[in-house]
Amino acid sequence: MNILITGGSGFLGSHVADALSDADHEVTIFDSHKSRYLRPDQKMIIGDVLDQESLNKIVKGQDVVFHFAGIADIDECASKPVDTAKYNILGTVQLLDACRKANIKRFVFASSAYVYSVSGSFYAASKQACEIFIENFSKLYNLKYTCLRYGSLYGKRADDRNSVYRLIKQAIQNGKIIYHGTGEEIRELIHVQDAAQISVAILKPEFENQYIILTGAEKMRYIDLLEMIREMLGTKIKIEMLPSERKAHYKITPYNFSPKLGRKMVNNPHIDMGQGLLQCMAEIYENVHVKKHKEMGLFVNREQE
Repeated sequence: MNILITGGSGFLGSHVADALSDADHEVTIFDSHKSRYLRPDQKMIIGDVLDQESLNKIVKGQDVVFHFAGIADIDECASKPVDTAKYNILGTVQLLDACRKANIKRFVFASSAYVYSVSGSFYAASKQACEIFIENFSKLYNLKYTCLRYGSLYGKRADDRNSVYRLIKQAIQNGKIIYHGTGEEIRELIHVQDAAQISVAILKPEFENQYIILTGAEKMRYIDLLEMIREMLGTKIKIEMLPSERKAHYKITPYNFSPKLGRKMVNNPHIDMGQGLLQCMAEIYENVHVKKHKEMGLFVNREQE
C-alpha cells in the first residue's frame, strides 16, 4: 500500500516508517525537517502540518495515513498550550479533512496512554480532542481509523525528551543519575521497535475503528530501572533522589475511568528490557564520546584523562 507518515523524521515515527518499509509498503515521510534515518526506498517531503494546501496534495494517492506530527513532549505541552492546540489539534483536524477528501482507507493516529488520565496536562487534553474529532469524522464521513495509545517508549534514536535516554546519558556523562521523584513510580516500558512492529500489524481489517494500547509486558518501578542502569554501567554510578514538582505525570497508572476502552497489544516475542537498554547505552556512548577505545573491559575517554 501507499502510506504517508507525518512526523516520520522523529523517534517513534522513523521506526514506524522503517517497519512499514520492511513490510513492503511504499512509504512517504512528511515532516518539517529531513529524516536522519531516511532509507533509499522511502520518499521525503518537507512541509508544515498547518499548511492545508500542502496536506491536500500529499494525501492524494495514499491508501493509509499515519499521523505522528505534533508536540509529543508532555512538559513542552504544559508550557506551550497555544502551540499544543495549533499543532496537535488543528494540525490533526486539517489532516483529517484532507484524508476525507482523498478517500483514505485508514487514518492511524498516534494517541497516548495519557489520553483519559487526570495527568498529562495539555498533552492529554490535545489527544482527547483529537480522538473525538477522529470519531466524528468516522461517523460523518465513514473515515476508518485506528488510535494507537502509546505508553512509555525507549530505544535507539531517542533524545533528551525521552526519560530513559536522559537517565542513561546522565550516568555515562556524569557518573551520576539525578532522579526527581520517589522511585516508586511505575511504568510499562515498551521498546520502540516492538511498538513499531505492532503499529504495522494493526493495518489488518480487524483493527478498523479500534483503540489499541501499546505498553510493555511488565511493570517496572523507576528505582528498579535506575538500579538496573547502574548495574549495567558499573556500581560506581551514583543515584540521587530529589523531590519532584512535576504535576503532569502519573505515579502508578495513567488510566482513569472511561467508557472508551482500548485493547492492549504486546509484541510476541518482544525485545528484552536488558538487551534494549544495552542498545541504548551503546548509541548514547557513541554520541557522547567521539574518540574512544576499550581498555581492560571498560570504555575510556582519552580527552578527559
